[in-house]
Amino acid sequence: MNLWKKIRKTGRVAEPAPPRPKDKPPKPELAGSVQIRHVDAGSCNGCELEIASVFGPVHDAERYGARLVASPRHADALLVTGPVTRNMETALRRTYEAVPEPKVVIALGDCARNCGVFAGAYGVAGAVGDVVPVDVEVPGCPPRPEDITKALRGLTGR
Repeated sequence: MNLWKKIRKTGRVAEPAPPRPKDKPPKPELAGSVQIRHVDAGSCNGCELEIASVFGPVHDAERYGARLVASPRHADALLVTGPVTRNMETALRRTYEAVPEPKVVIALGDCARNCGVFAGAYGVAGAVGDVVPVDVEVPGCPPRPEDITKALRGLTGR
């Protein structure tokens, strides 16, 4: 019973949110909340660890209206990591086509932006922008969770 008393006495504890981004969302129809489908196009999983951190309890991107979904048909945005490998090129195109309009593509990390250290590799088809149109780019190898959260807040406007 002591734990319940302590919980009731302490109340809800959370850090205040940073100020809202001044940038307008790339597509005003997405303002408020955005459903995101993550696509690993061939990454080393460094970006995936940071994405897990962004949607974890510390950074909690869901409080800004960003949420991961399991189907591209439910998504408003694609969050693509890694250089696009030859085996994932068709899959990425089909996933992009499955996302309903209006849609946004986020290239997360240096590999997604310009192939990073994998540039010129025999199994790499190119950067994400070479396969599907990219609206937002987040630099870094891997990008910091704060930078990812800032990009997601730019989409939601929250």
